[in-house]
Amino acid sequence: MAEYYDLILGLIPLALIGVTGAVSAVGLSLTTAIPVGATVSVLLIGHALFVNGPVASAPESTPATPSLQTNSAE
Repeated sequence: MAEYYDLILGLIPLALIGVTGAVSAVGLSLTTAIPVGATVSVLLIGHALFVNGPVASAPESTPATPSLQTNSAE
């Protein structure tokens, strides 16, 4: 199943192209529509990094048995 960051990675180019196309279709010039689409993409990236930021997962526990290997010259 796709997780949050997978969706964000898919939405970034979709927002850039889709919002730019939609704003351009509404009647704004392409030189105005591209920054609007880029702003939406940057907002998605900012949300993924700062609002719902990645967290470190809990470290896996290592076995409690210590290594008793000796380094001998024999």
